[in-house]
Amino acid sequence: MNIINNDASVIVCYKNGKAIGCGCIRKKEDGKAVELKRMYVDIDERGKGIGKSILRELEKWAKEQGNDSIILETGIKQIEAIGMYKKSGFQIIENYGKYLGNDHSLCMKKEL
Repeated sequence: MNIINNDASVIVCYKNGKAIGCGCIRKKEDGKAVELKRMYVDIDERGKGIGKSILRELEKWAKEQGNDSIILETGIKQIEAIGMYKKSGFQIIENYGKYLGNDHSLCMKKEL
């Protein structure tokens, strides 16, 4: 079950009235970072730059909200996602929070 708290900012991308992509950022407790949550693009729409566009808009939104960085967790098998994040300026960092010690998770950070 995916639950989005009231402190989240969400973008949904539509094509012909159908949701084909989304992304979400949520404020971290330290007050200066957001966490990227729930990035997704429909399998038939991948490779068209939709994920990059959603990510760019979320980054702008995060900066406008006064944040200085974005952190994220993704699975180590999400090769395409990891590549997109690296091309977008994210760096691999030590796993944080509930991902500490999880060998299936990869955490990344980007300064805004």
